[in-house]
Amino acid sequence: MIVNWINKMFDHSFKKEWFETYWAIDLHGVVFEPNYRNSPSHAKFYPWAKETLLLMKERKDIVMIMFTSSYPNEIEFYDALLIENGIVFDYINENPAIHAKHGNFGCYDKKMYFNVLLDDKAGFDPLVEWEQIYDYLLTCKKNNYLPNPDWTTKH
Repeated sequence: MIVNWINKMFDHSFKKEWFETYWAIDLHGVVFEPNYRNSPSHAKFYPWAKETLLLMKERKDIVMIMFTSSYPNEIEFYDALLIENGIVFDYINENPAIHAKHGNFGCYDKKMYFNVLLDDKAGFDPLVEWEQIYDYLLTCKKNNYLPNPDWTTKH
């Protein structure tokens, strides 16, 4: 269950006093129901996906990375659609914040760093897990379970 991993990841972050966590989020089969047409214009959010992404965006400690194999014109469409719905990803298919050139703790020249992966190819079930993540983040919010903004990034 993804919320077990998210909870473990947040606990680890707190112990290390890392402020930000990085979430790689696929689009097709995760945020949007699969669409096998040549046009992305038929994008339909999964239940709870939009609400959860909006709740994630409220948290300054969650860095959202759009993780997609979409073509550039499709990425532009999806990015505009998400922005129109109040969902702004921090990065698209990259994480320049964690990189070997910054002295971070690993070599991320070719592998992008993330703490959480929401991808149907990694077993994410959007029909079940979006609502679970939403409930979990809402509980964190009610309990003021947020990291200290004075904490640093991973170095």
